[in-house]
Amino acid sequence: MNASIDAVRLADTPDGPVPVVVLAPEGETDVLPIFIGFEEARSIAQGMDAIDIGRPLTHDVLLDIVEELGGRVDRVVVTGLEEGTYVADLHLNTPRNDAVVDIRPSDGLALAARTNAPIEIEEEAFTVGRSDPAEYAKLRDIREVMG
Repeated sequence: MNASIDAVRLADTPDGPVPVVVLAPEGETDVLPIFIGFEEARSIAQGMDAIDIGRPLTHDVLLDIVEELGGRVDRVVVTGLEEGTYVADLHLNTPRNDAVVDIRPSDGLALAARTNAPIEIEEEAFTVGRSDPAEYAKLRDIREVMG
């Protein structure tokens, strides 16, 4: 199912604040929250806002390498949940052929945010992790705490 990044928020947990990227699948009322690291959350938010900070961050460098080699990000697919951790595939178009690379969802989403590449969620991954969007709507946006 096609999805978009609805928000990157900060959830308060017993272990302290944890960033969460909220994916909104088309045609669904529920969302898919994926808890991620602070640096990945910052990178996704910067990609969504098209912020140029001067020197490239890791996701910018990776994208530059892909493009310099004649490739492009085709799409990011959240494929499932393995041992409590979401997994994803990065689909690339290259001059040689198309390629699929295993990637952390947060890294794939940071690339998708920079390229406007489509985001997909496989049905099983959504079914396992779907949540009411109201649970995440009241959380602070990560941009409020990023310096």
